[in-house]
Amino acid sequence: MARASCPTGLEGGPRGWGSVVPRRAGGQPCGRRMAQWLALRRLLSLTPRTLPPQGQRALPDPLAPWGLPAPYGRAFGSSAACGNTFNVQDGSDFQDRVVNNPKPVVVDFHAQWCGPCKILGPRLEKMVAKQEGKVLMAKVDIDDHTDLAIEYEVSAVPTVLAMKNGDVVDKFVGIKDEDQLEAFLKKLIGA
Repeated sequence: MARASCPTGLEGGPRGWGSVVPRRAGGQPCGRRMAQWLALRRLLSLTPRTLPPQGQRALPDPLAPWGLPAPYGRAFGSSAACGNTFNVQDGSDFQDRVVNNPKPVVVDFHAQWCGPCKILGPRLEKMVAKQEGKVLMAKVDIDDHTDLAIEYEVSAVPTVLAMKNGDVVDKFVGIKDEDQLEAFLKKLIGA
């Protein structure tokens, strides 16, 4: 049986995102094109849209030829947790901001593909923010910083380390609820 090939264009109409999906001749979604389309859709949904300053023209919407709505739903922002939370850039950054830090630091080893990490990360950030600067949070993506994950014996994600004066004083693996996280942080702070 011959496999239907991907079309050269997109089928659908101006009814919205769901109606414009790359399809094969038989109406089935096309795998490779579908993945490309979803990646483009995800990228465009993350792009912040703002109104141009008065007197200037807006740039044309790249999806206007297909009659698609502009993705105005998401915009980048900051929260109170951002001052206490940072992403580790490399090994020397980890050394400077975590190991040599006089404050206690919670290190969240995570990965983009990890579902439980996406649940624990925001929950942990919220609990660190409640500590009002008594503790900091470092986020380490194990795919980007495999050397750090190996050095600290991270074998599963999410793994959270509690570090004080450059030493690991406590650790847990997996998801914890807010009460358990609060107890973990209070033990680290010594309150």
